[in-house]
This record gives sequence, structure tokens and C-alpha cells, in this order.
Amino acid sequence: MSADPMANRRELDTQAPPSTGDYLNAAAILKSAFGPPLVGGSYSKPTGRHHNQSDLREGELADPPEARRRDPANPPEARRHDPANPPEARRRDPADPPEARRRDLANPPGARRRDPADLLVRQRGLVRRGQLDDAGWTCHQIDHEIDVGRWRQLAPEVFVVQTGPLTDEQRQWLGVLHAGTEAALSHGTACSRSGLKGWQSDVVDVITRKGQAIDPIPGFFFHQTRRPYVQWLQPGSSPPRLRLEIAALLRAEREGSLRAGIGLLAAVVQQRLSTTERLLLSSFEISKLRHGKQLRLALGDIAGGAQSFAEIDLGRICREYDLQPPRRQVLRRDRHGRRRYLDCEWELPDGTVVVLEIDGGFHLETENWWRDMRRERGVVISGRLVLRCSNIEIRLAPAEIMQDLMDIGVPRRTQI
Repeated sequence: MSADPMANRRELDTQAPPSTGDYLNAAAILKSAFGPPLVGGSYSKPTGRHHNQSDLREGELADPPEARRRDPANPPEARRHDPANPPEARRRDPADPPEARRRDLANPPGARRRDPADLLVRQRGLVRRGQLDDAGWTCHQIDHEIDVGRWRQLAPEVFVVQTGPLTDEQRQWLGVLHAGTEAALSHGTACSRSGLKGWQSDVVDVITRKGQAIDPIPGFFFHQTRRPYVQWLQPGSSPPRLRLEIAALLRAEREGSLRAGIGLLAAVVQQRLSTTERLLLSSFEISKLRHGKQLRLALGDIAGGAQSFAEIDLGRICREYDLQPPRRQVLRRDRHGRRRYLDCEWELPDGTVVVLEIDGGFHLETENWWRDMRRERGVVISGRLVLRCSNIEIRLAPAEIMQDLMDIGVPRRTQI
């Protein structure tokens, strides 16, 4: 080639294009210099061991993939299988076998879903969803019992394991379980559970803490309060309920009239369920007791012997008509030595004793009516004069009763 660049360019332009043989010759030259091409068409770089690539045999690589992937000092078997930590030891811990992880041996499925038989007996066949959750029951298991007709859902969270109608006690359990934690029977329902007769109601009264969101249920009244009612619970009661004295006072303050509230407290004492002293002390435990002053005054009157509201009215009417007030609930013993109480009694100037027996709804019950007739016979035999009237007469026709007492000889107060 000449020194003139332009001449060289004209010479290259006039040369023929490379042929296939030229490409094969070039490939042979590269092969002799660098060895055969690697996968992908690239050539390996010469190494120190094979600096002269002409020493390699045909098809031999300077650094084959096997040499790069496998280190003789650290074979794959040594990397995968550590004698000090075999795969079995890494995958399985003898102290925590897979069976123990998948299934708790100390708490098998049969133990996780415990039979709530004891709970159902105590709660008369009713159970709350949270109690079933604690016993290991799932939602699907509960739904299955309902679907097959063995259980019924009475409230969003309460179930009963029967299909028939509920008893009074079961309805009371329903109210307590539906209201949730710390709920208890109160007011009239607690009084009835404690044995009070003549003041029953179809409505179940349940007391709970103020602010609880409780879905309403027909036939139930949920009283929410900030008062510390938990300390007023009757020990060992099932279902839990308030003490009779507290329940009676709470029922009395919610009565439509003060007279009805006083009548309820008088009935508690008359039926020998509590005493005026205990009712009076309990009234001071209730903060902001409605009609508290009047109720305490009435308890003082009841403590004097007037154990029914009609007897309290009779004492007031006697004062209005200027008659001698009676002696109330006089204790005497019949011919058999049994203790008997007379409602009202007067002693006339000639020594004759006049007894006025006041009959109310409680006296009209068959058993009590027979008992009153037997007691009246014993009073007549003892030489006393017995008059009878109803509490309705005292409220609606007091003048007639006062006239009868004056006709029989009851003295006026001014004559005493």
C-alpha cells in the first residue's frame, strides 16, 4: 500500500468483497490463537496455566464450566450435607416433631371442644357464645347444632339446647346472659326470686352498667346504672341477683306512686322476708334514692307494727277520726302454743279486746284464707271480738269502718 491515503482508499474500493473461504480462514486463525468458542460465541480469556493456547487440545477449554462450578476443596456434597448438621437435624427437631406442631398432643381436638354439660345444667340449658368459644366450639359447630334443630338462638349471643318454650327461670337466665358480664336480676324479678308474693310481673328486670349497648328484647327491661350494684349481689345466687332489700327499694322508687312503693316494702316485712332495720340500713347504701325520705319515714311506721300499707292507712284514719290508734301486729299464742300475729287490736274500757283483721290480695290465696279462718276461730275462742275488712274498704270507704269501730266501743283519743 502506498503512503497516499487517498490512493489506498481507491485500492480498497477496487478489491473484491470477502468470500466464504476468507471467513473460514479467519475462524481458523482465531481458533489456533484462542481455542474453540464458548457457548454464546465468545472466547475464553487465556489463563496463566495455558498461556500458550496452542498447548490445548482441540475442544478443551481453558476454564471449563465444571471447574468454575465445582471446587474440589468444597464439593457440592459437602456444601449440601454438613456432617455436623445433617438435613434431618435441620428439618426435624426431635424436641418439636412435625406431629406435635400440627396437632397439640397435650390438647387434642377432643379436649379442645369440651362438652358444656355442666355449664348447661347450671344455666338451665342456656349458653352464651363466648362461653362456647372458651370451651373450644367453632362458629361452624354452633351453626350445625342450630341447622339440625337441636339448638335455638334466642338472642344474638345466647342459645338454648331445646326447642320447647322457656320456663320463668330460663327467661331470667336469658336476660342475664344477653346483658353480658356483671349483669344481674334486679327490681321486681329479684324480689320474686327471693320469695315475695303478690308483686310478680311478666317483665324480667336486669341491671347492668351504664353505657352498655344491649339490644332490646320483648318482655325484658334492662336497667343501666352508675351505682355500685355489683357489691349488692346476693352471694351464691344463680342466676345472679341483687339482695332482697336493695331490689325492693329499687322497685319501690320506680313505682308509679309512692303509696305503691310503700306497700311493696310493707309486703316484704309482712311476709317475713326481711326486717325494717335491714331495709332502712340498705336505703342509705343507695345514692340518690327517689322518695328516699318518705320511704324511710314509712319504714319507721312499719317498724312500729304496721306491716301492710292498709294498716298504715288505718292508723292515719284513726287519728283523723280522733279514735284511739290500734296496737299493731300483736303477738299472742293460740291454744296449741303457736305464735300468732293480729293486725290491729283495741282494748275497751270494760276489758273487752276488739281485733280488726285486714284482708288483702295476699290473704285471698286459698292456703292463706284457710289459715286466717283457723286463726279467727282461735281468736274468738280466746274471748276477743273479731271484725274483718278489706284493704279496699280502708282506701275507699274509711268512714264506714270508723263508724263500726265507734259502735263497738273503741274510745276516742280525747277520752284516754
